[in-house]
Amino acid sequence: MDTAGIDPLTGFLDRQGCLRNAARLVEHAKREQLPLSALWVNLDRFKRVNESLGLGGGDTVIAKMGERLRGQLEHRVHIARMGSDEFLLLAPKHDIGEAEGLAQEVLTLVHRPMEVGAISLHTTCSIGAACLEYAEGVEELLQRAEHAMLEAKQLGGGRLVLSGDERLPGRLGVKLAREELVVEHKLHAALELGGLYLHYQPIVAFDGRIEAVEALMRCELDGELVPPVQFIPVAEKTGLVIRLGEWSLLQGALQARRMADSGVPTKVAINVSRAQLTAPKFAPALYAALLCSDAAPGLIELEITESLFMDVSELVQANLRAAISMGVGLSIDDFGTGYSCLATLKDIPAGKLKLDRAFVTPLPHDMRVFAVVKAITQLGRELGMTVVAEGVETREQLQALEAAGVDAIQGFLHARPMSSDDVLDWLARQSVTQ
Repeated sequence: MDTAGIDPLTGFLDRQGCLRNAARLVEHAKREQLPLSALWVNLDRFKRVNESLGLGGGDTVIAKMGERLRGQLEHRVHIARMGSDEFLLLAPKHDIGEAEGLAQEVLTLVHRPMEVGAISLHTTCSIGAACLEYAEGVEELLQRAEHAMLEAKQLGGGRLVLSGDERLPGRLGVKLAREELVVEHKLHAALELGGLYLHYQPIVAFDGRIEAVEALMRCELDGELVPPVQFIPVAEKTGLVIRLGEWSLLQGALQARRMADSGVPTKVAINVSRAQLTAPKFAPALYAALLCSDAAPGLIELEITESLFMDVSELVQANLRAAISMGVGLSIDDFGTGYSCLATLKDIPAGKLKLDRAFVTPLPHDMRVFAVVKAITQLGRELGMTVVAEGVETREQLQALEAAGVDAIQGFLHARPMSSDDVLDWLARQSVTQ
């Protein structure tokens, strides 16, 4: 190892000495086709240490930390001091999995209490780890390790972030994980190129009447289907969910008008997100959807979670009042999740209550769940609400729900989500058989 460029406080290589040594290690790793990992270690909140103990106290902490690292790691890794409170560990023959184990060892080592004079310090650190990639130079390797460390620091410190796992700025400036960035770009492309569409799942009453169809968003680009479980969270993080919601309102209203014109007038239930209902433009967007589609407001039903109904902010309440004044129906979606409370039902201006599938799955075997479903159903009906059970898949569940007094069900037992054309044909067939 080159002895030039030594940090006088720790005895490790300084930044310049480290770069020269790192270049040799990278060249050797490539020539021998061996892994090489870099761990960038930054002590958390070190500025406070300097402010509290003075520069001399800060130097003492760095010197003691250097002794710890040397005592436990020096024979396995090359250690350098890159800045006032930063160390770099270069680990030959360590792949990313082994580097992760080494980083956990460093986290534990740094976290041990340190006596500085009469004070006992409890230090933590942020670590970024990167493994040398094909055709990568030393600068790129170290930059990736440092970038991952900065991400660990932004997440609150005291942790490890592997290069490739850190969040990056997306198209709208929001930091996302790498796989989320891909989904964000697909969402933008779908909005611009027409890769979004709605599927519709019928909600069927026990007497065979079609209570409504729920609009479910789908995203497809270049023949690849992006599951809602992937694109909905990204849309919520980036704010794209507002644009998606406005698009759903218009498309759902157009479908309602189309079904009415075809002789099978049916309500379309459209999910509304928190971001939509807390946006000033929600009411204008809903009005525009009704105006452009010329759909009867009574054929549109907005599915909103209970917590949003109980949001006391003026904007949310104003948007709810606006929807009601337009003649649009409201439904409590996923009732029974979160902090649902039976006592709040009397204050919610909704005409429908949808039981979450968590209440349906245990039926008919769980009698305690059956008792809860029966109680909720009775209360909902006495408040003038239609009670719907979601996620019904078996005949036994259907029979239990009917015994509990539920009004209608939604699930694979009756129909899977289908395209706008297919649901129109399905409704036409149902109207003939009734």
